[in-house]
Formats: sequence, structure tokens, C-alpha cells
Amino acid sequence: MAIVTIKNDTCTAQVDTMGAQLLSMRFDDREYLWQRDERWWGRTSPILFPIVGNIRNGEAMSEQGPCHMKQHGVARNYEHRVVDVAADGTSATFELCDSSETREQYPYAFRLNMTYALVGEATLAQTFSVTNTGSVTLPFSVGGHPAFNIPVEGTDEAFDEYDFTFAEPWHAECPKIVEGGLADPTDTFVVLDGGDTLPLARSCFDYDTMVFNHVPGNTVSLTGRRSGHGVRVDFPGFDYLGVWSMAPDAPFVAIEPWTGHATLTTEDDVLEHKEGITLLAPGATDKRTFTITAF
Repeated sequence: MAIVTIKNDTCTAQVDTMGAQLLSMRFDDREYLWQRDERWWGRTSPILFPIVGNIRNGEAMSEQGPCHMKQHGVARNYEHRVVDVAADGTSATFELCDSSETREQYPYAFRLNMTYALVGEATLAQTFSVTNTGSVTLPFSVGGHPAFNIPVEGTDEAFDEYDFTFAEPWHAECPKIVEGGLADPTDTFVVLDGGDTLPLARSCFDYDTMVFNHVPGNTVSLTGRRSGHGVRVDFPGFDYLGVWSMAPDAPFVAIEPWTGHATLTTEDDVLEHKEGITLLAPGATDKRTFTITAF
């Protein structure tokens, strides 16, 4: 296990080779990422692959045979190899390939490359590159899980003094997360009904996670009302967005771009049938990038 640091003149980020997990993002001498605390949650920004969320009872079938995976899949639990660090120190790429251990859980050949790059004064790009190194179609989803300090370091706003702002007014209705971590599309709750601003409140997480579908403009900001500090997450190519905090009083919020989501209560248990699943041909590569901008 090692910590890799990337930086430019204004921003610094750190990534752990264990799970290729982003550990820190500092801008203007402020730490924006949640710093692991086991009293609430001992992770910061795990990588979600090849599933997002839970599959029913941790099991699914696939064309290659049974899958046995805990929440969010396998990538977050293994050491990732550093394969590139930019000469100017502003980016780094990490790699995880299938192994006998991963194939016991997910019987597919793959290569997952994670690249973290500082692309502006206060913007970090996180790129998922999945290559099908096998001879059969690869079913998978990817997702990010960055959690952000509430309040932002150096400010004193309460949890309920933050707002989510979307690109335009819209109607947002989320499925409830039920027993086993599945999403129930037949039992939903309205989060927004014609507005573009959602005040952050503990009640947002009465059903564990808010799962948004097709967010307008694939962008959302979280901003403190008094300080004006916060983050914007832009996620083109990610059809879903999870927003989560640990009940009842965790001082963070996770903003999670996803290409898929937990198994629906109305779905069967075949991986290839899951809503949002990507089916990647042998030899092909799928790339998705989201960005975090601190302010």
C-alpha cells in the first residue's frame, strides 16, 4: 500500500493504491474530502466496480456463471498498481486486472484503469477506463463515491445550511432503498417538484440514499449558504447519481456518479439484465470521466 500525491500550483490530491481510493483534495488550504473516521465511515471515496450498490443476497447469475459480490463489487478491496505518473506531477493512473480471487466473485477478465488528474485551478478529473480482456461480453457498472466534509474545512455552517443546486428546475422522484440494499421503483418519494434547489437536511436520507435518474445537465453543486464554499460535480456519461450520508449525524455527504445502481426489487438476478448495465464487447474499452471542482 502506498499514497500517491498529485499537485499543481493551487490544488493537491492524494490517492491510496489500496482500492485506488481518493483520500484528499485540498484547494486554497482547505480539505474538501471527508477524512476517514470509523465512528461514522472508514472510507473516503471508494471505486465501485463491477457493480454499484447491492445485488440480491450478494449473488447474481451471469452468462459466465454465478457471481458472489458484496456491496459495490471488488475493485475497492484490492491493491491497484501505479502504471503512470505524469512528468509534471498533475496526474496518476492506477490499474487493477482480474485475478483468481476476483474471478471467484466475478467470473470475467478485465482491466480497470483509474486516472486522477488536476485539470484546472481547483478541478480534479476522475476517469474510469474498463477494458474487456476476455473473449465474452463483459457486463459491468462503474461509479464514484467521493464524500465531502460538512462543513467545509475552515467554515462553521451546520449540516442544514447547505443547498444542492441543479442546472434547471425539474421533478425528482427517488426509489426507496429497502431491506438488503435493493431499490424499490414501486415505492418512491418526491425530492423536488419543479425546483432547482434542494436544501440539505437529515431527512434527505430517511431512505438511506437518494438515487437520481438523468439529472439535468449531469451536474450538481453543494454550497454553504453563508460561506459560499462547496463543490460542483459534473458527470457526463453517468445516468445516475447517488447522494448519501450516514445516519444520524455524520459530518459528510457523498455525491456519487454512477452508470448503474443496486438491483431493483422488480428485476431478476441476471447481471446482464440489470438496468443501466454496460455490455462491453471483447477487446473494447469503455471510458467515463467525472470532475470535482472545489470553491
